[in-house]
Amino acid sequence: MRRAAVRSRRGAALGAAVVLGVGAMALVPRRRGCPAGMISIASEFCIDRWEGSVVEVLARGRSRPWTPYGPLRTGVHYRAVSRPGVVPQAYISQVQARAACRAAGKRLCAEAEWERACRGPTPSTWPYGDTYVPQRCNDHREGPVRRIFGPGDVFHEQQMNDPRLNQLAGTVARTGAHVRCRNRFGVFDMVGNLHEWVESTTRGGHGVFRGGYYVDVHQNGAGCDYATRAHWPTYHDYSIGFRCCADTR
Repeated sequence: MRRAAVRSRRGAALGAAVVLGVGAMALVPRRRGCPAGMISIASEFCIDRWEGSVVEVLARGRSRPWTPYGPLRTGVHYRAVSRPGVVPQAYISQVQARAACRAAGKRLCAEAEWERACRGPTPSTWPYGDTYVPQRCNDHREGPVRRIFGPGDVFHEQQMNDPRLNQLAGTVARTGAHVRCRNRFGVFDMVGNLHEWVESTTRGGHGVFRGGYYVDVHQNGAGCDYATRAHWPTYHDYSIGFRCCADTR
């Protein structure tokens, strides 16, 4: 009888502990996370840690790598990926970037989201602070168009989409190669390397890209203030890339 009573008391205590444990767990708020390769910005949204590249989507969920050199092709389906150590995708339009992000279960960043992520948790003009440091990011390089086509009137669609441009030395860098070009959130290359499309359209119907690229990070605003609003959403050239955002889970 005594043994039965002891077992009964132990069982009751264990049951109470389980109930208390479940109750305590219920009081702990669920942490909101991000998909792999993304960073949480103040637990409000997620952003790709690295500038985007794309893969070609094939039948039955398969995919294969896509060259980052040259425009995307009509009729081919693409999915955005964010990876370190790869050449990011340039030659991409806002329309194409939006579709690639959606295919990955993400979206283009709202302009305010992009800017907040660029400035970091303690807002600054540059991802690394308020004072510009030359070439801390991939910036202040020689433009490639004249290096290939020479002087004269050469800044036209065909020339600016030539696959050779970003294959020249001293042009686009691999994602994360400039290890100090990041903010305290841990997001790389938001200034320099490639311009980045955002989900924004002007009253006149132009798309918006941010951040500057490897030649210029000052002309249309300094660092995280840099914004170009002069091109249609279907426009693309060697200097423009993208990255995706997503809602927290």
